[in-house]
Amino acid sequence: MKLVYKGKTKDVYDNGDGNLLLQFKDDVTGTDGKFDPGANTVALSIEGVGRSCVRLTEFFYNKIEAAGIPTHLVSANVENAQMIVKPATMFGKGLEVICRLKAVGSFLRRFGDYCTNGQPLDFLVETTLKDDERGDPPITKDQLDMLGILTAEEYEILKDLTKRIARIVKDELAKKGAELYDMKIEFGRVNEKITLIDEISGGSMRVFKDGKSVDPLEIPVILFG
Repeated sequence: MKLVYKGKTKDVYDNGDGNLLLQFKDDVTGTDGKFDPGANTVALSIEGVGRSCVRLTEFFYNKIEAAGIPTHLVSANVENAQMIVKPATMFGKGLEVICRLKAVGSFLRRFGDYCTNGQPLDFLVETTLKDDERGDPPITKDQLDMLGILTAEEYEILKDLTKRIARIVKDELAKKGAELYDMKIEFGRVNEKITLIDEISGGSMRVFKDGKSVDPLEIPVILFG
C-alpha cells in the first residue's frame, strides 16, 4: 500500500480504490512530556491511543452524520486503529478550526488580560493555518477570503457546522457528567461540498469532569464504560 503522507499522529495510505486509509498511531502532541491538543510536536506515546482515536471518531461521526452533517468516513476498524475515508481537497495547505466553550490553553495565554481561567465562552470559533514552521498562525475570515483559501460565504458555512458539531460532542459528554472545554476539527471539500474530515478524538479536545482535566484515554471510558 502506497504511503501518501506521514503525520505526527497518523499515516495516510492510498487504499487502491479511490479512498484513503488512515493508520492511527499511539503518539499524542504536547509540550514538556505533557499532552496538549494545541501543540505542534509529539510529546509522548500512550499505548491504545490509536484505537481510542478510531473508536471515538466513529462514534461521533455517526452522531454527526445522523444530524445531517457530512463526514468523509467510509468505514472504521477499531482493533487495527484504521479508518477508510473519502479523499478531500484541503483549504489551502490545511485549516484547523477550534471551537471554544471555556477560556483555557492558547486562548488564555493570548488574552489573559481580558479573561480568567475557565471563563465561559459561547461556542467561540477560531481558525488557524496548519503551518508548524509558523506556529499554526490564527487567520480571520477576511484574510482567508483575500488569500483565496476559502470564500467569506464558505467561512460562514464552516463556522455554523463547527458550532453544530461542538454541540453534539458537548451533549454526548454531558450525558456522562463530563464537560467539553474546547475542541479542534478540520474540514475539506469532498465532491465540492464542505465536509468534516480527519478525526474527533481525545487528542483533539479538552474535557473536564468533577473539575479535573480528563486524560484522552479516559474519554472513551467515560462515554462507553
